[in-house]
Amino acid sequence: MKPTAYIETSAVSYLTSRPSRDVVVAAYQEITREWWRDASSRFDLVASGFVVAEAGAGN
Repeated sequence: MKPTAYIETSAVSYLTSRPSRDVVVAAYQEITREWWRDASSRFDLVASGFVVAEAGAGN
């Protein structure tokens, strides 16, 4: 049984947003992309309906 990882809106945002010119934000984006590459093989990923609605609303 894999551990569960709760995905919050900021993770989705970092994963799907355009690359930032802000070095700190760009680092968060890259860390998120690296984590996401194999996350589904290591974790059961879960997001609440609120997260899905918030992410679906865009900026």
